[in-house]
Amino acid sequence: MPTPDPSPPIDPKGSRKQPGALDVILSVLASFFGVQSARNRERDFQHGRPAHFIIVAVGLTVLLILGIWLAVKLALRAAAG
Repeated sequence: MPTPDPSPPIDPKGSRKQPGALDVILSVLASFFGVQSARNRERDFQHGRPAHFIIVAVGLTVLLILGIWLAVKLALRAAAG
């Protein structure tokens, strides 16, 4: 009995297209947590544009910093009152 192939099937049509906006955002979020799949990483490096990933990463980093700043402001306001 042959053993099944554990590698995921490769979609030749899907692997040749450039990642869309949602794909870029999800890839950057996954990279923030260090959980990017090998398949998506290959797609990003082969077909993605570095400028798109850099812009999204900077934007998400700014949003993260603003979110932390807002949370601290609200916590300080609640503690003072």
